[in-house]
Amino acid sequence: MSISLRLLPVLAAVAAFAFSPAKADGLDSIMAAKVLKVAVPQDFAPFGFVGKDLKPQGYDIDMANLIAKDLGVKVELVPVTSANRIPYLQTKKVDLVISSLGKNAEREKAIDFSAPYAPFYSAVYSPKGKYSDVKALADLAGKTIGAARGTIEEQELTATVPKDTTIKRFEDNNATIAAYMSGQIDLVATGNTIAAVIAERNPAQAPEMKFMVKNSPCYVGLNKDEPKLLAKVNEIIGKAKASGELAKLSEKWLKAPLPAGF
Repeated sequence: MSISLRLLPVLAAVAAFAFSPAKADGLDSIMAAKVLKVAVPQDFAPFGFVGKDLKPQGYDIDMANLIAKDLGVKVELVPVTSANRIPYLQTKKVDLVISSLGKNAEREKAIDFSAPYAPFYSAVYSPKGKYSDVKALADLAGKTIGAARGTIEEQELTATVPKDTTIKRFEDNNATIAAYMSGQIDLVATGNTIAAVIAERNPAQAPEMKFMVKNSPCYVGLNKDEPKLLAKVNEIIGKAKASGELAKLSEKWLKAPLPAGF
């Protein structure tokens, strides 16, 4: 019996689907190119910054090198900001984001995350001895607070501070630090490591922590639907933790051991 002409397009589509090659996982592409492209910070010491020799260095740089070494490929470091690191991943400009990236529900809708590789927390800080009344988010009413755009701190403030709080958003951490040190903002919401950088640059304006905003370990960011790459990255992180390599990175760059239970 002959096949109806109406069914031919349907059968053709089914055949094309059945014989189409499976979507390549990110790991396959990396191994084929022998290059791992990683988004890293360029102004966020000690995770990623430019050293006196004009070369990138930091916790995230070492982590990128560690993963590339385990894979047996060359690493290509791509400097990013807090605002563009996820778009760079989604548009395939990079294979991984290793840029002090915290995890939240909104980001999990867009990308996948590895196991944590570095400890990190954010808090609200003020100049030492000022704003003793600030002990929680509710106490920010009527005050001006700064944060880098696209960071966990900025997102948390946007969602939770009182309506009469003024949030000033800056494009990167250097701009946020400059605003804090010049008195453009009353308080700053940032990571513990950035607070340490401010104190090092100007001890007289050393930040005083008011309260913790979020405990947010750092994760490697990956595109969705790349199970082989995710499994491999997690395997490498697990080995680095078991061997003590992660503990060494924490001591080297954060000047502190890994927290208990990390």
